[in-house]
Amino acid sequence: MARVRCITEMGMGVDVHGRDSTKAARRAVSDAIRHSSVGFFRMVGKTANDMFVDVTIGVPDPGSVDTAAVAKELPYGTVTVTAVKGGLEIPAEQGGDAIIIANAAVIVTLDDGKSG
Repeated sequence: MARVRCITEMGMGVDVHGRDSTKAARRAVSDAIRHSSVGFFRMVGKTANDMFVDVTIGVPDPGSVDTAAVAKELPYGTVTVTAVKGGLEIPAEQGGDAIIIANAAVIVTLDDGKSG
């Protein structure tokens, strides 16, 4: 079965102290799903567990993101999280602290119901 894109949401998350890309990524996903239209699935005879959720996280250091921890922010569906180069790291005026800004694209798809 082919999958059909139903929902695309964007979010932004920040870690102000600690350079924690995972924390910023989790906040970005949480921000994105606050805007979500999951209630739409009831209208088409699907449950939230019928969803496939593909998340792309943009952060300055993609290797530092715990994708399993980010996936736990999503309460439904089959979740895949990928971290890519993006976001922002804003250095502090003094010292080693920095602000990490992550961006999240959350794309929800469903099977189209057609075999073939």
